Amino acid sequence: MFPNPHDALPLPPRPNVDQYKKRAKDLLKASHSDDPTAIRAWAANWIDSLVRRSALTITSQLPVRIDHWTHELEKFARQKLSETCTLSAAQFIIARAHGFESWPRLTRHLEAIARANSPVNHFELAVDAIVIGDIATLKQLLHQNSGLTRAHSTRRHRATLLHYISANGVEGYRQKTPKNIVQIAELLLQSGADVNASADLYGGSTTLGLVATSLHPEQAGVQTTLLQLLLDCGAILHTPDQSSPGIVSSCLANGRAQAAEFLAQRGAKLNLEAAAGVGRLDAVESFFDDQGNLTPPATSSQMQRGFLWACEYGRDAVVEFLLHRRVPLETQAGTGQTALHWAVIGGQVDTIRLLLDRGAQPEAKNAYGSTALGQALWSALHADAGIDYLPVIETLLKAGAQIEAGTVAWITRQKTTSPSLKQRIADAVKRHGAES
Repeated sequence: MFPNPHDALPLPPRPNVDQYKKRAKDLLKASHSDDPTAIRAWAANWIDSLVRRSALTITSQLPVRIDHWTHELEKFARQKLSETCTLSAAQFIIARAHGFESWPRLTRHLEAIARANSPVNHFELAVDAIVIGDIATLKQLLHQNSGLTRAHSTRRHRATLLHYISANGVEGYRQKTPKNIVQIAELLLQSGADVNASADLYGGSTTLGLVATSLHPEQAGVQTTLLQLLLDCGAILHTPDQSSPGIVSSCLANGRAQAAEFLAQRGAKLNLEAAAGVGRLDAVESFFDDQGNLTPPATSSQMQRGFLWACEYGRDAVVEFLLHRRVPLETQAGTGQTALHWAVIGGQVDTIRLLLDRGAQPEAKNAYGSTALGQALWSALHADAGIDYLPVIETLLKAGAQIEAGTVAWITRQKTTSPSLKQRIADAVKRHGAES
């Protein structure tokens, strides 16, 4: 449903309903234009205006990009206006772009934040204070409005203030982790925030689940501290939904190995997938009988996904065990990547060698048409700066991975903050026969 909450556009300071009505009329006019680029121009103009008026600085740490916003808004506008080209449809598009379910909900929100002392205005000011670390302003707002910590956003996601400490799922331009976020979380909890309140994010999420799967608190070095605080305040580790993959598996699928291990150590339930991903060989073994067969409630799907996470996070003892239990080397288990690709993504050189020794095919392709070497080259230039992918690339090349024609030219075209790294990667593939 457009947009995902994290793609919602920012509201400008002092938004005016009449201005929004004019903006909708301009969109309708663009839809009737003979100029095929008119709707895109309308979207680009509006987004540029919002970014400037909001004084929003878009950094590489924020999960928002102006070109992505423009593309998604244009696509949605064309789709809706092709169904019904009316002013109401244009107003609906604008409301949804800001993360509201309808035009009436957007206009009510705009009218509410125009009143300085309204609960909605206080909520929005409190969110802004949280994401920039302004604890003094947050304290003042909580003192003025004792019900603020239990309030929910008027946006579609219905998040509480506490959910915003996760920097996950909510508006992308608000996904920030200030240095004092632990103190902010303590203040909210001491002021009555419901630690287990759910927001309509990713199908329903608590703050614990959002923090555990979020990149920003991990990068800020406060993820496990926040998780411990939430647990100390009564956060529930287990959901009653038996179909849920569980919080540890969710951490693994989102690349948050540290959070997965932390929660496993604190008693989070481990199915076969989760146990494999955190390297708990003893728990993995408990899901098999003496003949090496899976026992309920473990499933083949859990085994295969657990195998992939074990490869990504370098749990080699688990990898060996599952290979002996005939897990398919070529499985992608719905992830779009083979075990070898996942070991590459995780920068796990020993696991890569193990998989190659056991017969993994370096030319097998993922869902994007890339071999393990192709994935390694892409990751080296675009992925986690904390992983050195040069040893991964060298390992694959020494194992005979084929270099596609045009690889050096592709490397040269990539935009990166490290030209020297790009040169070293190009030199590596040239040493193994790539043409300049």
